[in-house]
Amino acid sequence: MSNPIDKYSIENTDYTVGQDNIQKWGFDVHNPVFGISAGLILLFLAAILISDAATAKAALDGIKWKIINNFDALFMWSANLFLIFCLWLIVSPYGRIRLGGSEARPEHSNLSWMAMLFAAGMGIGLMFWGVAEPVAYFTGWYETPLGVEAHSPEAAKVAMGATMFHWGLHPWAMYAIVALSLAFFSFNKGLPLSIRSIFYPLLGDKTWGWFGHAIDIMAVLATLFGLATSLGLGAQQASSGINHVFGTDGGVGMQVGVIAFVTGLAVISVIRGIEGGVKVLSNVNMLVAIALLVFVALVGAAVAFGNLGQTLLGYAETIIPLSNPHGREDEAWMHGWTVFYWAWWISWSPFVGMFIARVSKGRTIREFLIAVMFIPTTVTIIWMSVFGGIAIDQVINKVGELGTNGLSDITLALFYTFEALPWSNLLSVISIVLIMVFFITSSDSGSLVIDSITAGGKVDAPVPQRIFWASIEGAIAATLLWIGGTEAIQALQAGTISTALPFTLILLLMCVSLVKGMRTEPRG
Repeated sequence: MSNPIDKYSIENTDYTVGQDNIQKWGFDVHNPVFGISAGLILLFLAAILISDAATAKAALDGIKWKIINNFDALFMWSANLFLIFCLWLIVSPYGRIRLGGSEARPEHSNLSWMAMLFAAGMGIGLMFWGVAEPVAYFTGWYETPLGVEAHSPEAAKVAMGATMFHWGLHPWAMYAIVALSLAFFSFNKGLPLSIRSIFYPLLGDKTWGWFGHAIDIMAVLATLFGLATSLGLGAQQASSGINHVFGTDGGVGMQVGVIAFVTGLAVISVIRGIEGGVKVLSNVNMLVAIALLVFVALVGAAVAFGNLGQTLLGYAETIIPLSNPHGREDEAWMHGWTVFYWAWWISWSPFVGMFIARVSKGRTIREFLIAVMFIPTTVTIIWMSVFGGIAIDQVINKVGELGTNGLSDITLALFYTFEALPWSNLLSVISIVLIMVFFITSSDSGSLVIDSITAGGKVDAPVPQRIFWASIEGAIAATLLWIGGTEAIQALQAGTISTALPFTLILLLMCVSLVKGMRTEPRG
């Protein structure tokens, strides 16, 4: 009788990691994942260049909104299921399983590990939306959550609760499922570090065929286009901040310059790998972000600390009604914000999940899930309470540009908030630096992820291959901005979000496959 512990391990398959790879020109790439992914990327860019950006945006927006409107319940209930599944794993006997086996120990300190989780996951988003999103909900910039009256006292609490709903436990549960599944099947079963490996308990050796190729190709496209979108939008925020602080008038040229600068540093970082690149920058990020948070909190102490309780209460009171997709009076808000966010996080889950998996060996499943879900959520509650609370207070009391004119320019919302605080220029400069470093960590961690997928699950891809993917991300973002500006970037974003529909089904199957795999693993 065979040992059930080895049922889904690499010893039970004829597949060898990298067996389909081609080594040429200093590359070590999987055939056909690399070739098809690169071809589809070039095809997409050609389509954007041949047509105009506005036409492409209209077409992809149409697809995006059809998916959001027709599959809203699927996205909403799937997100709820992912959260419930992760909470169940924490309290179940499976929580004792150690990633990498009973003798494995963590490769990174707790602080460095958590810094990398946050930098790759949502760090840059908090810089962009930490002010804009709470203010948008409070003022009814695009509808209000649960149909509350804009500018009312109730709107302030619900705005903070709804913001946390989008940045708290639900999205991190999505990331955690992908990350845990990848880490388990790679470190405990010895399978390649690639999305397809998760489905070995369901498909057996068919995993290494075209079904697996299709999953990995989708993961590459979603990761690359998602990163390029963030680089483009972030470059707009960074260049807007530079123009605002230093009085310059740089347009697309400055945005492309920002992307080139960030990409150059990301290439250096990705050459140095996780230890010498991502880990170092993530630690720097964490220290600078904490310093900025503490300073802003002290400057606006009365508002910031007073708002912490309101944010917690708002989150607790709204998480259940906001999780229900049926009979909503605020359906337009739900589609425009929540379903959009769930689709965006799901489309990003292969990238963030794989990176988290790579740095999480040696943790127990219980330790892993608690850290991945609750620590970022706690930090986000504090961050949103400080920045969002001060911004809403400025709107209520009509202080500064934000209080007077509201969200006239989302890319400048953070900098307008700083204008009404002491040391505003210093805060703005620190924020610009932080935005840049967050982009670098997102870019090089994303490059390492794409590297692994297109190398057939290998984690030690050649340096030229790392440089290639880091450069391609920046080149796509810069090209789209130069040719089509914001509309081209938004078209790319709409295309990325459209991948969320198949990935939602993939994540649901992941839960089933993960349980099948964990049943064969010792739990002590």
